Amino acid sequence: RERAMLALTARSRLLPAKGAAYAVRRLSSLGGLTPPINLGLHIVPQQTAYVVERFGRFSSVLSPGMHFLIPLVDRVAYVHNLKEEAIPVPSQTAITKDNVSISIDGILYIRVVDAYKASYGIEDAHFAITQLAQTTMRSELGKISLDRTFQERDALNANIVASINVAAEPWGVQCMRYELRDIMPPKAVRAAMELEAEAERRKRAAILDSEGDREAAINVAEAA
Repeated sequence: RERAMLALTARSRLLPAKGAAYAVRRLSSLGGLTPPINLGLHIVPQQTAYVVERFGRFSSVLSPGMHFLIPLVDRVAYVHNLKEEAIPVPSQTAITKDNVSISIDGILYIRVVDAYKASYGIEDAHFAITQLAQTTMRSELGKISLDRTFQERDALNANIVASINVAAEPWGVQCMRYELRDIMPPKAVRAAMELEAEAERRKRAAILDSEGDREAAINVAEAA
């Protein structure tokens, strides 16, 4: 009886590994969704696309709804989420046109627009588009000065989105928008900017005081 129990335990330990070996399937290049096993009937959820292969070759893209596939012949190779996704772009260092080194990060909003291209156009779309966003951001920041970086964030975001969409079109991915989150100049530059802002505030205060004194003198003269 003990030998039988040991044999059953060993067999149960081997089954998951064997099942895992048979269950190795490719994941979605964007959403990381696991393709289902083909049992014949498939119900594709809304805002989802199934990429089907027949004998290892691309066959079709299943739209939301009920579909029938031939077991052992057809296989769901990729599953793509068609919803808009937010991808954080890691912080990096960029140099502006006036040679100021700044630390900058952002958020990228993308979605899959072509499931076929997203499956076969690139291996890891998340990594590729993040790297593309970083290189594009450095390139765009190198065209403007530090002061304009804070003043023209909308234009900078639009230029980054346009550049990403041109490169990402063969991947079946569209960049909806890009938002700069934090722009951090070096401490010395921040201190200089704070002194400049403080000097500007004092200048405006002095101008207001002088204008007040002048108006007061005019009023006194008119009253006399």
